Amino acid sequence: MTWRSWLPDLAVGLGVLLVGLVEIFRIDASAYVDDPRPALVLVVVGIAGAAALARRLPSVALAVVWVVGTLQVLTGTQLLMTQLAIGVVAFGAARWGSAATVLASALSIPLAAAIAVVWISPSVFYTALDTAGFEMLVESTRFGDRWQVTAAVAGMAVLGVPWLAGLALRFSARADQSRASQVAAEAERDQAEEIARLREQQAQLARDVHDVVGHSLAVILAQAESAQYLDDVDTQGLKRTMQNIATSARSSLDDVRQVLASTSGAVSAPTRQVDLDALVEGVRASGHEVVSTEVGIAQPMPPELEVVAFRVLQEMLTNAIKHGRRDQPVRVERHWEGDLRIEVQNTLDTTAPETEPLVRLDPAAPPPPAGQGLDGMRRRLEAVGGRLDVRRRLDPPTFTTTAWVPVRPR
Repeated sequence: MTWRSWLPDLAVGLGVLLVGLVEIFRIDASAYVDDPRPALVLVVVGIAGAAALARRLPSVALAVVWVVGTLQVLTGTQLLMTQLAIGVVAFGAARWGSAATVLASALSIPLAAAIAVVWISPSVFYTALDTAGFEMLVESTRFGDRWQVTAAVAGMAVLGVPWLAGLALRFSARADQSRASQVAAEAERDQAEEIARLREQQAQLARDVHDVVGHSLAVILAQAESAQYLDDVDTQGLKRTMQNIATSARSSLDDVRQVLASTSGAVSAPTRQVDLDALVEGVRASGHEVVSTEVGIAQPMPPELEVVAFRVLQEMLTNAIKHGRRDQPVRVERHWEGDLRIEVQNTLDTTAPETEPLVRLDPAAPPPPAGQGLDGMRRRLEAVGGRLDVRRRLDPPTFTTTAWVPVRPR
């Protein structure tokens, strides 16, 4: 807080002081036994100081008003029209004061009016009204016996109206602050949701790329390994193998383009239809024996659920190719029984380094931490209301993955 911020308050106090001094010097001191002007100067200084403090220190301003008023009553000092500036203090206490200050100022208004009615005489009251320009009110009440009621109502109005105005502005400012806080909170929430959405998109992109590239590389690796078992003179077999490798690589590139286009929001027509049978045939074409069975009548699925089923089966086959024995078939079962149940089972290659820890597992021991592929499948399925079950058996050493994919959105 700098001294410049006090300039409006000092201007208010200085204005009250000047008006009060002008009013004092217009008083005819000869009409009094003792000159009242020195005491009135102190009253004006006190009221001016209270008006200057009304915004920055409303509690102090209220206390100054009470001190000045008490001394004025005790010394019998007359009232001044300048003391109407106490309304500024009432406004400041209600607008900027603490809860205790607001309560104290609310109680002060009727108390001050009561004290004024008891203290002042009718002549002083009517003189003040006449000076303020309320001649009609003076003429209508001068000869009545209820001038105290008029004085009390006038005092309450002089102090109560500014106090109510300050209280209204106080509540209005709080409402504006509450709305601003709500807007800021909503903006922060929207930003957090946007960040979460972007992170989910990044995670989804990573899972999709992992599934696509992992499956394609596993198929390509299997095809390349199968080529070493061909006779050197079997050029046609080598050509078929290289053609299958090229087809798998091309399909992988198309899938990656689709994933990137869908993540970036670009409109891109799918290069090939989601087809579970084609996925199984692609693995079979790589040289792996695949035994595929389908139970029940296939049901149409929404596009988003078709993609989930495709990616899940793709990852299942990738794991089967990577960890399974080449001389044993990969078994794929699809059951249409309410939900689509996909089950893939392969015989573990106990000679492969990555499967050795699985062989040594005790059946009662907890399974090791799942890899990125299993985690990705589980997240995909849970996002659409499905689930995943993974079982490892030692005799014979097999790995069975079962997924339940809903055929309708949940």
